[in-house]
Amino acid sequence: MPGARARRSGVPRPSYLIALGSNLRSRHGSPERTIAAAIAALAGVVAVSPILRTPPLGPSNRRFANAAALVESDEAPPALLRRLKAIERDFGRRRGVRWGARVLDLDIILWSGGPWHGEGLVVPHPAFRERGFVLEPLLAVAPEWRDPLTGLSIRQLAARLRRARRR
Repeated sequence: MPGARARRSGVPRPSYLIALGSNLRSRHGSPERTIAAAIAALAGVVAVSPILRTPPLGPSNRRFANAAALVESDEAPPALLRRLKAIERDFGRRRGVRWGARVLDLDIILWSGGPWHGEGLVVPHPAFRERGFVLEPLLAVAPEWRDPLTGLSIRQLAARLRRARRR
């Protein structure tokens, strides 16, 4: 699996692709600084994309800062999700309007274990294939990582989305 490094035992560590987004100032400053601080708060970061400025999806009027991180972690998906939600809360995230402005949004997009479905979590993230603000940063850190449901790589998914948007 792309990004999964072998442990001393020869068994690769589980890897996750995490999407990061922010469009409100936090105690760390601008959305870009908030994303940088969130990346620093994550453990096991192997690779990070550049931070992109993207238009909002939904009712927010503020542009987003978006990035992706490749993270190695022995945590199961629900445990990692709990840790990501704790980081969001620590950064000042409060539940509000769906797709509205937010200090920080951390989402598990893919993990090296394949599909996962549990209470409050679906991996791969159900909408990532249609979101350029997710695919473009993922492309920078794991272009050959394959979506376990479609078999397509991040590179192929991004190219499909770009072609669809030109039509």
